[in-house]
Amino acid sequence: MTATSLRVAVAGGGSWGTALAHVLASAGHDVTLVLRDESVAQAIISGHENPRYLPGKTIHSGVKVSTSTETLRSAEVLVLAVPCQHQRSWLRSTRRFLSKDCIVVNASKGLENGTGLTMSHVVSEELAPCHPHYAVLSGPSFAAEVMDAQPTAVVLGCRDETLGSRLREMFSTSFFRCYSSTDVTGVETGGALKNVMAIAAGIGDGLGFGSNARAALITRGLAELSRLGTAMGARPLTFMGLSGLGDLVLTCTGGLSRNRQVGIRLGRGERLDDIVASLGMVAEGVKTAVAARDLAARLHVSVPVTEAMCRVLYENADPAEAVRGLMERPLKEE
Repeated sequence: MTATSLRVAVAGGGSWGTALAHVLASAGHDVTLVLRDESVAQAIISGHENPRYLPGKTIHSGVKVSTSTETLRSAEVLVLAVPCQHQRSWLRSTRRFLSKDCIVVNASKGLENGTGLTMSHVVSEELAPCHPHYAVLSGPSFAAEVMDAQPTAVVLGCRDETLGSRLREMFSTSFFRCYSSTDVTGVETGGALKNVMAIAAGIGDGLGFGSNARAALITRGLAELSRLGTAMGARPLTFMGLSGLGDLVLTCTGGLSRNRQVGIRLGRGERLDDIVASLGMVAEGVKTAVAARDLAARLHVSVPVTEAMCRVLYENADPAEAVRGLMERPLKEE
């Protein structure tokens, strides 16, 4: 494998899949964006724009588009930008097209509902006959800013250090810098759990709280996701990096964060069903909250913020009461 002229299939035509296809084409690779919606495909082909998810953002002219999963047969690298709760079924329906020993780079952030599994476990289970080489891409990265070539840094988790170093070269451009790490579990869990904290941060903003509350939430949220991630086998220091602290700060403060927007609207009194229906895009933290809570219970890890979010999201708890409950917990050392 070399860092140039790779045949890459990017599965998932949402904002992040589109942005990654753009990055990879900018880096000189042969890129095909594989999506389901024929109208979006035609819009990209004719106007080099994804009007549904990234209106007004020009996609690199080298990005090809297909609605046929047959396209996967020729891919040397598969970039998975399929939402986490749909990855298992998508992989199951397409694995016959993947080559043996294929390279899979997961770009979605979340835990599977019902099992609490990270996406590396889901991929391993569904693609066992293919023996895939696995990596995960995470970090503070709004798709719209990537499309505008604004400086962005991410981290790629891969247990094979040599492969990881090659893959980081594959993704890197003058505006998109990719580090690597062998801590796949840490990179995955940081990226997944920060979405739950972003909903909590948004609730605080929606309730009209100030900078003090946001800083407290980010700090205690980092402690919470670090505890759970470490219990899953991750290295604590990973959560001080791009997939932990970096992504947490971005999603808890950035105006483009879908998960934060969910929280803001909950804090203002809107119903979850109405919020999700109007988003038009997936906010992974809504589903991940339940998976993280259940996983933490199995591992005997304290996750008070996550539990509070589950009460607000699924038990109609009042957001202000949930915050009050967090503030009135028994005092302890930090």
